[in-house]
Amino acid sequence: MKRSPRVLSGSLVLVLLILILALLGGGAWLVLKLRQPKSPPAPTPEMTTDAASPIPAMFAKDLPESCRQVALVISPEDVSVMAELFLLVRKDGHSPWSIDQGPIPVTLGRSGLAWGVGEHHAPRPEGFREKREGDGCSPAGIFRVPFVFGMAPEADAKGEAPALSLPYTHLGDSIIGVDDPESQYYNQVVDSNLVPRDWNSHEPMNRFKVLYRWGAFIAHNPEGVPNLGSCIFIHIWPGPGEPTAGCTGMADADVVRVLTWLDPAKEPRLVQGIKAWQAPSIDSTVTPPILRGDDLAPDDKRP
Repeated sequence: MKRSPRVLSGSLVLVLLILILALLGGGAWLVLKLRQPKSPPAPTPEMTTDAASPIPAMFAKDLPESCRQVALVISPEDVSVMAELFLLVRKDGHSPWSIDQGPIPVTLGRSGLAWGVGEHHAPRPEGFREKREGDGCSPAGIFRVPFVFGMAPEADAKGEAPALSLPYTHLGDSIIGVDDPESQYYNQVVDSNLVPRDWNSHEPMNRFKVLYRWGAFIAHNPEGVPNLGSCIFIHIWPGPGEPTAGCTGMADADVVRVLTWLDPAKEPRLVQGIKAWQAPSIDSTVTPPILRGDDLAPDDKRP
């Protein structure tokens, strides 16, 4: 018995209707799937925001766009001798800063930190001391690092630390640091054989055979304003937790690590400040340095 065409067409319509509904349902599911927001990628150590930058905001805004390396020293308070160093990098002047290395334990001047003269333009915080000649304070602020130095002749130094790329000064017998505010060479490291003497006090740079085995000159008070402080360096510390006269000290191996990390093509800066100036979200604490035999400089008079 033949089925009527009307019955066949009705069945076909029903089948087609079921298929359409199935397709519409799948399409609706696909639309909903596409409309669901994607989960943000998990953050990596290199991903950070300006709000969470470890550099105090008062200094971050004054860093030139060409600066892509910062050696950041953070002290728990202005009178602390102990502090920590972080080596920061960024891709360009519009990228966030990230921590490349650190923390590295360091020591500051015997009197802690005082407001220095450098590339920062922020006003001195109320109640914060101003850096003065002979005050035993390391300078707070932003500073260039124009050259490195050491006891070894340049060829030997480059052989021991081939990654050195900043200009290098060999501390021969005639190399001195002028700390006399009345001198035209105040706050300069000069070869005393090449310039006329007009100073009454100076520091023979090769006097501290161990402490100055490696170091870097910090461009604090670059115009040599009398009595605002002179001869500020990064150098080997007298020992873990022991103060300097106003420089930033660290273990021998850490000094070499920092000096070879600094790249003049990346316009490096030293930034020094206190924890209270950082963003509240930054969690950094100063950990006591671990004593190692090669950290000590027992034969040197402390600068």
